[in-house]
Amino acid sequence: MTLATRELGTTGPEVSALGLGAMGMSDLYGPADDAESVATLHAAIDAGVTLIDTGDFYGAGDNEMLIARALRERRREDVVLSVKFGARRTPDGAFQHVPADVSPAAVKDRLAYSLRRLDTDYIDIYRPARLDSSVPVEETVGALAEMRQAGHIRHIGLSEVGADTIRRAAAVAPISDVQIEYSLLSRGPERAVIPVLRELGIGLTAYGVLSRGLLSGHWTAARSLGTDDFRAHSPRFRDENLHANLRLAEALGKVAERLGATTAQVAIAWVAAQGEHIVPLVGARRRERLAESLGAAALVLDADALAAIEAAVPAGSAAGERYAAPFLAALDSER
Repeated sequence: MTLATRELGTTGPEVSALGLGAMGMSDLYGPADDAESVATLHAAIDAGVTLIDTGDFYGAGDNEMLIARALRERRREDVVLSVKFGARRTPDGAFQHVPADVSPAAVKDRLAYSLRRLDTDYIDIYRPARLDSSVPVEETVGALAEMRQAGHIRHIGLSEVGADTIRRAAAVAPISDVQIEYSLLSRGPERAVIPVLRELGIGLTAYGVLSRGLLSGHWTAARSLGTDDFRAHSPRFRDENLHANLRLAEALGKVAERLGATTAQVAIAWVAAQGEHIVPLVGARRRERLAESLGAAALVLDADALAAIEAAVPAGSAAGERYAAPFLAALDSER
């Protein structure tokens, strides 16, 4: 199978129609296996995945170094690296509930460290992970534009921002794409973000397309989560919310069975079907899960299939918010 490609907006790079989110290989989803992670990265690149997404705070830099290790055995020019910055951690790994560090000085400082950890002299797409309301987005994007002019980055992206912020940022410099959670259980971007992206010719890289495993077809209510797993603190994985969301996943699974696909493949393909400017990011940590996810690229959903999926998981049917209250309050996209 050869993966198709998509353009990330009118000014962004051409990337594979599915990207790989590497966060779980180092952080937030419990113990990971570095050797298997590298093998999964290699398998993705060999299968035609060109877009790899990370953040400098994933594993406090460990994720970037893991990707650098994998790329030593592959060609750097075959990969589009997307890097987020700005989140703050403590030495014990906790996220600090303070504004993201996205000042012009921080842009340059955090970029310098990412370039070193990734063992590269440029990053394809660089973006603030979150915003600080006290720092105008124009200042952050202005600093990113300086770094692009200097050749340290090639494109400017955004993450979890609302429609007004997108307009303000795009007035300063071309924006390749906005990264935001978008799935059958997280339909918020449809209200205002996706329309403005279409209007301005900006791409969307969708993370959480399987709702952090809820729509994978592999999750059960009996599964226990360690305290180092982000999902243990997620409202959608708690108590009755979990049971309600798994009932939605079961209904989606019945549609998938009729289509000759897996639940995960249908969930991913649904996101991809929402627009040619949308690129789903799959968070596979193992080769077997990667292979399943890549199967979504060959799945064509016609009008009847899309209607059946909508009936199984209607907009607004998710039980619980996608983040705990302190994290949700920090999202510009939710304001």
